[in-house]
Amino acid sequence: MNAPARDIRKGIAAADFRAAMRNLAGGVSVITVGKGREITGMTVTSVSSLSVDPPTLIVCVNRESSSWPLLNRYGVFGVNILSAQQIEVAERFSGKGGLKGPERFAGSQWIRRGSGVPLLVDSLASIDCEVEQIVERHSHGIVIGRVLGSITSSNHGALGYWHGEYVAIDHDDDALKLADVSLPRRAAFSL
Repeated sequence: MNAPARDIRKGIAAADFRAAMRNLAGGVSVITVGKGREITGMTVTSVSSLSVDPPTLIVCVNRESSSWPLLNRYGVFGVNILSAQQIEVAERFSGKGGLKGPERFAGSQWIRRGSGVPLLVDSLASIDCEVEQIVERHSHGIVIGRVLGSITSSNHGALGYWHGEYVAIDHDDDALKLADVSLPRRAAFSL
């Protein structure tokens, strides 16, 4: 007997989808937009490289965010990949405490490069981008950014987000722990 037909167009409830996606660990970045005093930004886990040749990346931006109009107006943005020590920055740019616009930049050191957007000093990497294309789908815009330049630091620990919490990912400590539980012992490969 055939299983009853199911309407796959309905999809799942937003809460169920959100719960499923909380299992996907993501790196935490702050996207910065705007120029002069007209600046703002947001905390995201939706950054990914697209291509090395030419250097491009993708970030997904909610079209209801305060960053959306400035991103469209100026056509440039910064991607600041946060270190494990920058939880305060992540929280400020997520709107914790009600901070908005330029208020979110207080308490950290920022520089500007070719595009003019603020880039975070001492982040793991700050990437200066120009909007190449925006694909609007549902509540978000998929922003393809052409990389104009980047700055990296010597910080080792990264800031991640998993199961609704920030987690520190330390290269030395966590790499050893992961290798110990996931890779065969090197002695097994000895001849």
